[in-house]
Amino acid sequence: MLSKEEVKHVARLARIKLTEEEMQKMQGELVKILDYIEKLKELDVENLEPTTHSILIKNVFREDKPEEKSKEEGEKLIQLAPQQEGRFIKIKSVFK
Repeated sequence: MLSKEEVKHVARLARIKLTEEEMQKMQGELVKILDYIEKLKELDVENLEPTTHSILIKNVFREDKPEEKSKEEGEKLIQLAPQQEGRFIKIKSVFK
């Protein structure tokens, strides 16, 4: 069983304030977590390969090809912008 001082110490490390009621609740929950970790330590993982994900993830690559757009489509997009200047979209200055 964890002491109240240990729970206070963990709460201080996590930078959270706990009421007396929350302190008692956390005391029980932390004990359950630590017990579960002890169970996990009993597992034989000697011949298991380390993983970074629980499921297999594979990158799917596609060729990066530019797509031709008609001039009309480009003009429509420019017209949708709040401010335009010629064939360009006008934005607020990024640098001062």
